[in-house]
Amino acid sequence: MSPFQDILIHSGAELKMVLASTLTRLLVAALLGGIIGFERQLRHKPAGLRTNMFICMGAAMFTLLSDQLAGGYGGDHTRVAAQIIPGIGFIGAGAILHARGGVVGLTTAATLFVVASVGMAVGGGLYVTATLATILILLSLAILGRVEHHFRLHSLSIMYEVTGAAPVSVLEEINRVLDQGHRTMNNLRVAGDAAHSRVMFCVDAPPEDHDEIKILLHQSPAFSTVTSLGPVERE
Repeated sequence: MSPFQDILIHSGAELKMVLASTLTRLLVAALLGGIIGFERQLRHKPAGLRTNMFICMGAAMFTLLSDQLAGGYGGDHTRVAAQIIPGIGFIGAGAILHARGGVVGLTTAATLFVVASVGMAVGGGLYVTATLATILILLSLAILGRVEHHFRLHSLSIMYEVTGAAPVSVLEEINRVLDQGHRTMNNLRVAGDAAHSRVMFCVDAPPEDHDEIKILLHQSPAFSTVTSLGPVERE
């Protein structure tokens, strides 16, 4: 066997080993990120299956590249991987600021942050650590969600729109209704004139309290129409 053939054989074997290792880590990252994303998708969160899967795979890929590029060209083996954290912070900030009505999406941003850490663990070959972290994340999301619901700690911010006569009388009636449940309105918007007004406002309350608020608003004779414009979960 010639030296050239020997080099080709050894290079091919090494290439297969590298590709197998890389592919395995990417597949594991996709699986773990997908599991977390599927749970988020079932709960109708903004960051669902594909988002969490891609972030986990991306973090694993950058961790692999950080090591392989440094090994091939020299340099710090963690330089590229270190930039994953500020990158995920940028995505998390976008998830927080995207929603209407204030600071929302904190749980979504935090989930993206820990999913990236799972991807980094897989990219570094720490399969057991990544798997245990995934299990802990799923348990935290499931158990803490039930605890919040049981103790009514989980609130919703719902935007309401009411129409009526003069803005002052409409606002006084809204405050009267909300005072019965010791609630206050925020993100207030008033439009119209002295004869007819349209008021939009948000209320933060547990889901059960919103049922009562809707009934009281509909029962009030001061409003011509009452409309719920949809909830935005406070997380």
